[in-house]
Amino acid sequence: MNDSLFFKRLLSLPEGASYVHYNGRRYLLCKETLLDGRLIKLYAEALGDNDIVSGNYYTTLKNGLLKPCEMSDEKVIDFVLDATLY
Repeated sequence: MNDSLFFKRLLSLPEGASYVHYNGRRYLLCKETLLDGRLIKLYAEALGDNDIVSGNYYTTLKNGLLKPCEMSDEKVIDFVLDATLY
């Protein structure tokens, strides 16, 4: 998965906090890269709503391993691929 469109898009998201637009809603996105790039943490919360997107991506496990937090892989992947920066 490290050479996938998902991974490339995940890397292109800015570090720290930023606003993104996804599915007609505005989200506050927080991305943090840790452990010399081996772990990427992603957390996004819809503003004015209770929807969240959260997951950890381990770059060195199984050629890239996504571990969503209490949601489907598809939700996190769709968010990363379709969210646009404000």
